[in-house]
Amino acid sequence: MAKTLILILGDQLSSDIASLRDTGRNDAVVFMAEVYEEATYVRHHKKKIALVFAAMRHFATELRRDGWSVDYVTLDDPNNAGSLAQEVARAVSRLAIDRVVVVQPGEWRLVTEIGNWGDFLGIPVTVLEDNRFIVSHARFNDWAGGRKQFRMEYFYREIRRETGLLMTDSGEPEGGRWNFDVENRKTMSPDFFLPLPTQFEPDEITQEVLNLVGSRFADHFGDLSPFWFAVSRAQAEASLDAFIESFLPHFGDYQDAMVDGERFLYHSVLSTSINIGLLNPLAVCRAAEQAYYNGKAPLNAVEGFIRQIIGWREYVRGIYWLEGPSYAERNFLQAARALPGFYWTGNTRMACVRAAVLQTKEEAYAHHIQRLMVTGTFALLAGVRPKEVHEWYLAVYADAFEWVELPNTLGMSQYADGGLLASKPYAASGTYIDKMSDYCGNCSYKVKLKHGEGACPFNFLYWDFIARNDEKLRGNPRLGMAYRTWDKMKDETKQGHRDSAKQFLDSLV
Repeated sequence: MAKTLILILGDQLSSDIASLRDTGRNDAVVFMAEVYEEATYVRHHKKKIALVFAAMRHFATELRRDGWSVDYVTLDDPNNAGSLAQEVARAVSRLAIDRVVVVQPGEWRLVTEIGNWGDFLGIPVTVLEDNRFIVSHARFNDWAGGRKQFRMEYFYREIRRETGLLMTDSGEPEGGRWNFDVENRKTMSPDFFLPLPTQFEPDEITQEVLNLVGSRFADHFGDLSPFWFAVSRAQAEASLDAFIESFLPHFGDYQDAMVDGERFLYHSVLSTSINIGLLNPLAVCRAAEQAYYNGKAPLNAVEGFIRQIIGWREYVRGIYWLEGPSYAERNFLQAARALPGFYWTGNTRMACVRAAVLQTKEEAYAHHIQRLMVTGTFALLAGVRPKEVHEWYLAVYADAFEWVELPNTLGMSQYADGGLLASKPYAASGTYIDKMSDYCGNCSYKVKLKHGEGACPFNFLYWDFIARNDEKLRGNPRLGMAYRTWDKMKDETKQGHRDSAKQFLDSLV
């Protein structure tokens, strides 16, 4: 009887993944390996490496309890060859394997590599489609076919209909509306009661990983301690239950808010567990939906949360696979500036950027508005090379895997695809940050000053961005008001914005 090697990657930790579901236990070995190459192709945050390795080890333990034969190679195994391909080759030889089965990886880089393994290993390699997503590649390509622009809202409505999430028996959206965003932009008082996400003390397995990461990746970005992420299915499910009970009721109202010193607000912090496979995304949506029907959470909160998963998450994955590996090279606005050093140190006088970067350094986490409208918007306004921004986000966030991070960064945040994904650049002045946060009150810069000494850099950089991208962006109907305002400015005001921007940008290192 042929012997099968089931390769499980570090973000595929689901017991119902296709490779396990479709292969019998008696003639298969599950293979998992911690390899240096995967931990360093970008310089991942120490917490991210620890999360993946600890979750892998816990998943291997769970599989063994369920009766699977598991072959697991740790990073500190003296025979570890350091790359996934070499470790699979060693396992094929060591275990007398006749074929390899793996679910499609989440990055083009690995898909390309695995595509050559048949010749490299000399045995059949079967790559299965990832069944943990709601929308298959074929379904997304069918939706995208013939469209000039891929707007998430239309995709989201179709998937709502197909899943039945928050749909009435008559086929209408609950509440008579598809989208409750207008109700989800409230600011938050600093003295508002905020529970903390569920946090877990490292057990013996996790502590061994933390010791390993602290030793082998000491020069990587980020703090390793305290470490509290869920690393097992049971922990992830406990985190989901706590979110539904204590956070979801207020998630909608304050999902765009930012409060200095408050890192989590009412966000779920479940993306790490969903993206490595510990939680099923559709099951998470069903749990949130049930909270609405049980009267435990309002519709605007539940709809907003579900839209993040069956809307954005499924949508950006579709864009990633549709557009191909060349998507990472796009640079519609021809941005050419290097990523400023303070993205790694937090050493900047801008209070909002400093808070987001230091939080990222300490937690490997920042919520979506901090990513999009603070660090992302600054990079956009400053004209930072999109690929450098992409590689920073991929490295520093524990939930960042290329299929989800790349379209969000290049397409939505940096407008590098020229509007394929977003209908306009997410450019904003300091006014937006002042409205949605309390950062500006503790900042060295003055948000009310538009240019000149002490002015908020977001203000003059915004107008510099508008001016220098005139040829590419003036025709965008959603920027019409901005260009009309610019055109009405006095010449000395325009020059003040441009001079302040030049002086500030020239000072960046």
